[in-house]
Amino acid sequence: MVLLASALDPAGPAARDIDDLWRLLLWFGSAVMVLVAVLLVVALRRGHRRALAEPDATETGPDDPQGTGVRPWLAGGGVALPAVGVVVVLVATIFAMRATADAAPDDALVVDVTGHQWWWEVEYPDTGVVTANEVHVPAGEPVTLVLRSSDVIHSFWVPELAGKLDALPDHANRLVIEADEPGAYDGACAEFCGLQHANMAITVVAHEPADFEAWLAEQAQPAVEPSSAAAEEGLELVRAADCARCHTVRGTDADGERGPDLTHLASRRRIAGGALRLDADSLTRWLRDPHEVKEGTSMPDPELSDAEVEALVAYLEGLR
Repeated sequence: MVLLASALDPAGPAARDIDDLWRLLLWFGSAVMVLVAVLLVVALRRGHRRALAEPDATETGPDDPQGTGVRPWLAGGGVALPAVGVVVVLVATIFAMRATADAAPDDALVVDVTGHQWWWEVEYPDTGVVTANEVHVPAGEPVTLVLRSSDVIHSFWVPELAGKLDALPDHANRLVIEADEPGAYDGACAEFCGLQHANMAITVVAHEPADFEAWLAEQAQPAVEPSSAAAEEGLELVRAADCARCHTVRGTDADGERGPDLTHLASRRRIAGGALRLDADSLTRWLRDPHEVKEGTSMPDPELSDAEVEALVAYLEGLR
C-alpha cells in the first residue's frame, strides 16, 4: 500500500489550517536562512578586507566604541530577531491548534473507528452499520471520529482532511474531519504498530448528503441471499468453516467479532487492510494463503480446496 495523498493538497478546513501553518513556517524559515546567509557573507567579506588593510586591527570600531567586541547589530540580530520569530511561530501554531481542535456541532454525525493489527473497524452507532477500512461521510459537514484501539497504539491520518491523532487502547480520542467535496481521500496508520504497519490503510469517502443517507440505509440491510449455486455453496462454507467464528455476516448465523464485518464486503474498495484491491483475483489469493499476502495477519490459513475457494469467492463477490 502506497499513500499518495498529500497534506499539501488540503480538501477540508482542518487540513487548510495545517497547510497555512506549514507555508508560514516554510517562508519564514526560508527568509531567516537567506538573511543569515547574506549577513554571513557580508561579515566574511568585511573581515577579509579589514584583515588585509589592518593586519593588527582589533574588533573595536565606530560601531563598538567601548571595545567590548560585540556590535549592536549583532546583538539585535542575534537576540531580537529570533525572539520575534519564536513569537510569530508560537502565535500561528496556537491559532492553528485551536482551529483544528474545534468541536463539531452537537448534532454532527459520530463515527466510531477502532484500530486493529492491521485494519480499521468503522461503526455508525445506533444504526447497526459496521464496515472496515472505509469511513463514509457527508461532504461539507463536520463529522466526529471517536478513535480507539483494540491492541497497540495506532494513529489515524488522512492528510487531505486533518492532522494525525492517536488511537489508544485505554482512551478515546476525538477527531473532527470535514471534506469540502465528494470524493475518496486516502490515509494510513501513522504510528508504527507492528510487522504490517505499512499495510493498514484507511479511506474517507465523502458523498453528497442525500447519497450518504442512501449508502447508510443500504449498509444497514442484512446480507443479500446467494444468487447462484456456487454462491449458495460459499455461504454453507462460511457457516461450516472457521469464517463464522471470526466474521459477522448479518442475516446469517455468522456472528464472529475478531475480524472485519463481511455483510457488505463487495461494496468496499480494498481488502486485507488495504493490501489488495477488491476483485475476484485478490479474494482468491487472500483465501488461498493470507500469510503470503500479509505476513503476520491474525487470519489463519483456511486450508481450502480450489473448488471451495471458488465457491467462497462467488459468495463474497455478491455481498454488496
